[in-house]
Amino acid sequence: MSTMALKIEDLPHYTYNDYMQWEGQWELIHGIPYAMTPAPSVKHQELSLEIAFQLKALLKNCSQCKVLPPVDWQITEDTVVQPDVLVVCGDLKKIRKEKLTVPPVMVFEILSPKSVQKDKVLKYQLYQSAGVKYYCIIDPKTLSAVVFVMQEDKYRQEGEFNEGKMIFDIGPCQFELDFGKIFSAFK
Repeated sequence: MSTMALKIEDLPHYTYNDYMQWEGQWELIHGIPYAMTPAPSVKHQELSLEIAFQLKALLKNCSQCKVLPPVDWQITEDTVVQPDVLVVCGDLKKIRKEKLTVPPVMVFEILSPKSVQKDKVLKYQLYQSAGVKYYCIIDPKTLSAVVFVMQEDKYRQEGEFNEGKMIFDIGPCQFELDFGKIFSAFK
């Protein structure tokens, strides 16, 4: 009796055009679909809103940067993701389209039980190779953030925060984000 091993090249490989036909919430990473169900928890959504609220207030005077909720970011023909919160900078007219095609300068992903591996490994690698300057992974269980900063085309961990502040230099703007303020409503 012979055993057949399934190889990655034997799996279906999907593209952005396929993705656009699907119903429901999906991400497409290297041609592999990832369902984004069930919907995020209330705490997840509240953290997402709090982060976006803080960022929007900090960037209110910056005409070149915009805070966005989850939107389609098409990285390649076979990779489309929807980060929880992102900051884009540059020509905002080019950004205001049906999908984002330029890398954000900053991405926040909030962990959920089903997304831990994807956020900590797959998206870490994806965002690093796409050139996202800051990648922040938020853990709602521990009310902490791990911040990675791009340095010479590689991420290095800048710190882990339950409270305290960090200065972010995103190009046209620089601001200080207070993690204690983000997490205080949940303690």
